[in-house]
Order: sequence, then structure tokens, then C-alpha cells
Amino acid sequence: MQRSRTEENSLGEVYMAEKIEGAALNEFLMAGTRTAKIAGVKSDGSPIVSPVWFTMDADDVVFTTMCTSLKYKIIQRDSRVSICVDEEVFPYGFAVLQGVASIHKLSVDELLQWTTKIAARYVPEPLVRQFGKRNAVAEEVLIRVSPDRVFAFSGVAD
Repeated sequence: MQRSRTEENSLGEVYMAEKIEGAALNEFLMAGTRTAKIAGVKSDGSPIVSPVWFTMDADDVVFTTMCTSLKYKIIQRDSRVSICVDEEVFPYGFAVLQGVASIHKLSVDELLQWTTKIAARYVPEPLVRQFGKRNAVAEEVLIRVSPDRVFAFSGVAD
């Protein structure tokens, strides 16, 4: 990570923090039980943000959602999304990823591999299989977001 006093975000705010990139970015995103906040635009033009449990597959953010959910409908209409993952303890950190989401309708068995992997991050070990099975249903889809822009810093309160 590199220290930077001149990094600016899209709002022109200057950060005196360390830029997160490469392997450190993946480590930051996968630390603990941080949730991703997925932002999109509804058909009426208003914004919406939804928290999701997720995992990483190489550089892709992977999560699941019901094909009846608003997240699904928004991504189906416009696949451009923004994702924020933040560290909620001092000295704080965050990653904002922008990219294109793709929808994958998998068999229940294929989906179970992903839902179990995702559940393993967020629930106690004895409940992982239960949550994996609960979320691996025919109405559930896998969403994969391939980021094309990343803005991430740690130590933002330093």
C-alpha cells in the first residue's frame, strides 16, 4: 500500500490514507463479516442501496439474490452497479468498486456451492450447511460483478 496525501475521490475530497490495491484489496474485502452495499438506480431514476453477503472469486464480487428481488430487477434492467465495503472500526477504511454485474441462473447443486461458501463467512460453523441449503433454491440467482474501477483506502482517520 502506498501513502498518499493527494488522492481524491470523485467528490474532490482529499484523503491522507493508504491506497489499497492488488492482493491487499482482496484481503480487505474478505476480512471478517463485512457486507457489501450494492447501489443501483430504480426505473424511476431514484437510487437504492442494498446490503448483501458476498465472497470474492479472483477479482469478481459474487453474491446471490432472489429473481423476484428489486436488486435482481435493477441489475437485469441496467447491469452497471457500484459496491461499497467498509471497515467500521478506527482508523476506518473502505473500498468502492464500480463495474458490470452479470446474472447467472445455475442449477440448485451449482448454486449450493456458492451459497455455502458465502454462508461460511457470516454464520457460525454449525449453521453453514443449513444457510447454504436455504439459499440454494430455484428462484435464487448468482450475481457476479467484475469491477472496472476501484477506489479503496485504509487508515482514513489517520
